[in-house]
Amino acid sequence: MKLLFDHNISPRLVRSLSDLYPNASHVSMVGLDTADDRTVWQYAQTHGYIIVTKDSDFSDISVLLGFPPKIIWLRLGNCTTSDIERTLRNGYVGITEFAADPTTGTLELF
Repeated sequence: MKLLFDHNISPRLVRSLSDLYPNASHVSMVGLDTADDRTVWQYAQTHGYIIVTKDSDFSDISVLLGFPPKIIWLRLGNCTTSDIERTLRNGYVGITEFAADPTTGTLELF
C-alpha cells in the first residue's frame, strides 16, 4: 500500500509513519510540490498511490473520473500534524481493508 500525502499534509509524516506505511511519499518528494490536483491525480494513478488529503478536491475529481487512484479524505478540520499521525495510526486496519477493496474509491476519516 502506497500513500501519497497532498500539499496540505506535512512531509514529516512520511518518516514518522514509515513503520506502518513504508511506501508513503509526499508530493514535494516526487517533484509535485507546485503541481495542480489533476497532475497529482495522474501521478498517483500511474504510480499506484492512494492520495491522502485534507480537502474535498480529490473526492470531487473521483466522482467525475472514478478510481484509481483511491482517496483518503481526512475530515479533521483545523488540526496538528500529530492529530493526523494519530488518525492514520488508529485507522491502519480500516485503511488496509480500504486499500484492498476494489469497490470503494474514497475513505473519509474523522
